[in-house]
Amino acid sequence: ALLSTSIRWVCGATLTMCAAFGIGRFAYTPLLPEMMKSYGWSFAQAGDVASANFLGYMAGALLAPSMANSPKARTWMLLSLVASVLTTYLGAEVTGFWGWLVLRFAAGVASALCMVILTTHLMQTLTRQGTSHLGNIHIAGVGAGILMCMGVVYLSVDVAGQWARLGVLAGVLMTLSWLLLNRQPWHLTKTDGAGVVRGEKAKLWPLTIGYGFFGFGYVVAATFVVAMGESIVSGQTGAQVDAQVDAQVDARMVWIFVGASLIPSVYIWQWLANQYGLLRILRIAYVVESVGVLLAGWAQSIDVLVLACILLGGTFGAITALGLSAARFVAPQRVAYAVSAMTVSFAVGQLLGPAIAGRMADEWGGFLWPSVAAASLLLLAAILARYASR
Repeated sequence: ALLSTSIRWVCGATLTMCAAFGIGRFAYTPLLPEMMKSYGWSFAQAGDVASANFLGYMAGALLAPSMANSPKARTWMLLSLVASVLTTYLGAEVTGFWGWLVLRFAAGVASALCMVILTTHLMQTLTRQGTSHLGNIHIAGVGAGILMCMGVVYLSVDVAGQWARLGVLAGVLMTLSWLLLNRQPWHLTKTDGAGVVRGEKAKLWPLTIGYGFFGFGYVVAATFVVAMGESIVSGQTGAQVDAQVDAQVDARMVWIFVGASLIPSVYIWQWLANQYGLLRILRIAYVVESVGVLLAGWAQSIDVLVLACILLGGTFGAITALGLSAARFVAPQRVAYAVSAMTVSFAVGQLLGPAIAGRMADEWGGFLWPSVAAASLLLLAAILARYASR
């Protein structure tokens, strides 16, 4: 074999994050303004469709631990990869609001299964190989997937064509991922089961609740930031978003900064965590992201929104990685349970965020107050992370 077991796992996991999250999850953000115009959605409806995705993510996170611990984990992983690709491609076929609710729910289930099953086995494998320092690298794949997604979005004007091409791209990435992962060992240590030992629980739960606040805090900007940008470019606010093509192009550009800043951020924040302590750096990352989220809601110009996107992209992938590492750190005997608990909490926050923020934006004609609420929850997450370190 030309590649070591650890490198194969990391490369396969990175490709999976590209497809399942960078494309399968986050394609919705740059395509959202065009979908709202094509389907006649309000911000509340757009938020509901996003929340359906996160409801599916929560359901998948609840199912995933038993699948991760199953002797058939390899098969469950393959089915999850296929489901993620199909639910992306089928975006080209669905036009009705209720159909989109179902489709995004299914996509959420698939992405959660990919995340929990793969991350659990990746962490265990890297620990056995003595290469735990590689454990967060795959999260950078989300940023790479966002950039790939934006390239495809610019190739087609029709929203159905965009979803179809993204589905094909996701299929190619998932195929490459499976070629790397298929022949690798898929088994967990016997200590990795349900539940946490008593000494771990007091530290895990503050971390888990804060991770849910993070889910709400980041997702408001991550779902609506392109719509915010289009409102700025068109000179309008709230649900009155101009349909001009120039406004769409300029607004979509801000999402590129999210993906571009996400890729190096995982490595930078991990280096800082190694130097100054995992939980301390996690708290700082929460605070930095809260500033970015607040700036996004307050921004009156594209320049300010770009800065907000850099802060958002520069933290949310890293916080995802650092949060899962922190869970593994405080509950080392029950990795699958800890990863699943964090993912479920994260999903609850994501589920509530778009639905609440969309209604607040419709009611108040903009995203300032939804962003204030989101930033406040991120600060609470930073406070809770301090209790996990005691």
